[in-house]
Amino acid sequence: MAAPSFPYDTRLDILCPPLEVIDTKALADAAPHKWYNQTLCQVNDSVVRMGVIEGEYHWHKHDQDEEFFYVVEGRLSIDLEGRTVDLSPRQGFVVPKGTVHRTRAPERTVILMVENAGIVPTGDKPPTPS
Repeated sequence: MAAPSFPYDTRLDILCPPLEVIDTKALADAAPHKWYNQTLCQVNDSVVRMGVIEGEYHWHKHDQDEEFFYVVEGRLSIDLEGRTVDLSPRQGFVVPKGTVHRTRAPERTVILMVENAGIVPTGDKPPTPS
């Protein structure tokens, strides 16, 4: 069975080494797609990623990894089974490992994510049909 394809521009390469200034505003302003995700740097066993998003991601989960989402600008909704968490700028939220979730942004939104360097951003398994 082929891996599902998703309409997201996800760049897992580490953009900046230690001791380098990371200009997230310039990177976000230059983001070429409605759903763009770039790994900025690695800190110990985790990575910091920047997302410039608009629209919704698919439902998924990470069996072994937690994710931290932090809104820089715009608005982010994180749908969980049974509830939705709405975040504004300067608010963050941790999605625990094994939790089915999806992110949505009703407008262009810039977020930072902190997660395990080995995480598969699209989830550990293909989404289960409803």
